[in-house]
Amino acid sequence: MTSTSLPANLASAAPATSTTSQDFTPRYWLFSLPAVLVIAAVIVFPWLFTLFMSTQDWKIGGGAEFVGLGNFVELARDQRFLESMGHTAYFTILAVVLPIVFGTAAALVFHREFPFRGLLRTIFVMPMMATPVAVALVWTMMFHPQLGVLNYLLSLLGIGPSAWVYDPATVIPTLVMVEVWHWTPLVMLIVLGGLAGLPREPYESALIDGANDWHMFRHITLPLVWPFIMVAIVIRTIDALKAFDTIFVITQGGPGTASETLNIFLYLQAFQFYKIGYASSVVVIFFVIIIMLSLLLLYARQKSKWNA
Repeated sequence: MTSTSLPANLASAAPATSTTSQDFTPRYWLFSLPAVLVIAAVIVFPWLFTLFMSTQDWKIGGGAEFVGLGNFVELARDQRFLESMGHTAYFTILAVVLPIVFGTAAALVFHREFPFRGLLRTIFVMPMMATPVAVALVWTMMFHPQLGVLNYLLSLLGIGPSAWVYDPATVIPTLVMVEVWHWTPLVMLIVLGGLAGLPREPYESALIDGANDWHMFRHITLPLVWPFIMVAIVIRTIDALKAFDTIFVITQGGPGTASETLNIFLYLQAFQFYKIGYASSVVVIFFVIIIMLSLLLLYARQKSKWNA
């Protein structure tokens, strides 16, 4: 009886197991449904609506008219838009390269042992704790031609006053100076984390071979810490491309249009001139630029791995 009942139990249990798996497997999709709905509502729908609006000639308070690629053709002829792209590239390059260079140098300094290193490192990272708008307001007062402290410091050195953000020739470098002061500590922390994990054996071997500090930095430190520098480059590029608050608070894109980046141009078209369709076409072009640059940076980041 036992030999006949055991197969029967096993036979009856097998269909139950398969039925249970068939009943519960499709239900796992229900757990991802809220996330799919949120992504569709927050990302997919706004992007599709922006694409739709980029084909319309629509101003707030008026009717929309389908123009197809007309907005993009007009952008290609808009000298102000083309200048804003140049300003964005100029600002982004400086706002990435300078913090990377200064942040890496600061990381090399703070990686060494010296008195009060912890206190000085804490003071060095304090600028990145402030909000961009607060930073912009403080620097705006410092840039004042007559009352600003920067021109006073220049006078102590026997140097004439500078127009800073009030001169089209110096406004973007001056804004970059604010970015460097604000975000160099972030680069320093990223690179410092990489330096803290470096092995000691390559340096000991280099010292035995008679290598100096420059040779060890060039052939050991820089290659090993380069993946961390690439992370800092990616983060800084994203921050510089989307920079808006600091520029808008300090210059509003001026003097004239000398510091008008794509973000400022987009804001003015949408919320000052109320050209929603035209501004949407700017968003589409800006999105394409960001996607292409992101793919390039991700590829460079992938190639910068230690085993590359």
